[in-house]
Amino acid sequence: MEVNLTTLANGLRVVSVERPQTETVSVGIWVHTGSAYETPDMNGISHFLEHMVFKGSSKRNALQISEDIENVGGNTNAYTGREFTVFYAKMLKNDLELAIDVLADMVMAPTFAEDELTKEREVVVQEIKQTNDDPSDIVFDYFQETAFKEQALGRTILGPAEKVRGFNADTLRCYMATNYAAENIVVAAVGNLHHADFVKMVEARMAGLQAKNNFTADKQIYNGGEFIKNRDTEQAQVLLGFKSVDCYDETRYPLMLMSAILGGGMSSRLFQEIREKRGLVYSVYSFSNNFSQSGIFGIYAGLEADEIKNYLPVVADEIKKICNEPVSDAELNRVKVQHKAGMLMALESSSSTAEAVARRYLLHNRFIPIEEVIAKIDSVTKEQVMQVAQQIFTSPLTYTLLGNLTDYPNYEQVQRMCK
Repeated sequence: MEVNLTTLANGLRVVSVERPQTETVSVGIWVHTGSAYETPDMNGISHFLEHMVFKGSSKRNALQISEDIENVGGNTNAYTGREFTVFYAKMLKNDLELAIDVLADMVMAPTFAEDELTKEREVVVQEIKQTNDDPSDIVFDYFQETAFKEQALGRTILGPAEKVRGFNADTLRCYMATNYAAENIVVAAVGNLHHADFVKMVEARMAGLQAKNNFTADKQIYNGGEFIKNRDTEQAQVLLGFKSVDCYDETRYPLMLMSAILGGGMSSRLFQEIREKRGLVYSVYSFSNNFSQSGIFGIYAGLEADEIKNYLPVVADEIKKICNEPVSDAELNRVKVQHKAGMLMALESSSSTAEAVARRYLLHNRFIPIEEVIAKIDSVTKEQVMQVAQQIFTSPLTYTLLGNLTDYPNYEQVQRMCK
């Protein structure tokens, strides 16, 4: 796969992958900022800004932004994470310039009209309430906050309602002036396009973007800890967490395979032992979130509250096994094939490819070829899988419980179980 890169005079990176055999183009603006780059007083502003740029720009009101895209059969959306904010669209190939015009106008010249601010504050507050009402959603916020206590990385993406209600046009403009700069933005497109034409479209609309950002990234230090909250729910939510690696650490390759063996799918050890053999849960899985300075490895399950005392010793046994016994050749080969197949299948999607290209330029300042990633995966040994398991599971525990709790092990008991 050939990735084209042009860097504009202000430092904005414009990247593309040309696929002339397709009829569509996926395009977006990736900004390396999110809740992990917010001060305590500004918690939630990245997400609120994502909403507000759709509410009017220098050329279009809120309805026109939607209509201009949908009238030609396209679609557009956005999302905010802890370290990224993304605005994207998918269009027919002849409408690429329209898509760029809309997206660039939203990001470069939002109006932040007072009447729209008033309405959208309450829309976001409703989103916050919806998240708070969903135990399987809010438990991950409690988990993150416990692991990264009193840090930006531990605060919620949506922010608290009282903060959101205080954001105004000046607040949003100050945040954009601090965080939205060419050096931490990538504009990417994948599909039926010519790179040179795409660069001209972007340059005509975003050459005036400020070159440098003006924020200092907060620390990201994993601490671990305990969060237990009683709540009248039908199902208890259980999360165990451990210190993981950052997104630059080469250990992430054996780590992703270890996670897949332990809890990465229906054939994983946790799924087979806990759901298939014992019927204790509907959902159980492991994951590793790797951020720019730190990371967290987690094991999640939703189950009956009175089964927690039976569930946790089984998880602990599986943790000890993967730390002390080499995985089988069959297991290792299976997860290697799964990961390689997943990556190759994802690259068939123009949207997924644009996402992968943009993120790699923002994080690594280059596109990591798929062949390089496959070689890294293929080189992982059984010994490396066991070593990374030992590294992860000897770190401090993050223990998060939410539900109608009765009888469950305490923090010290669970930590001892996993050793």
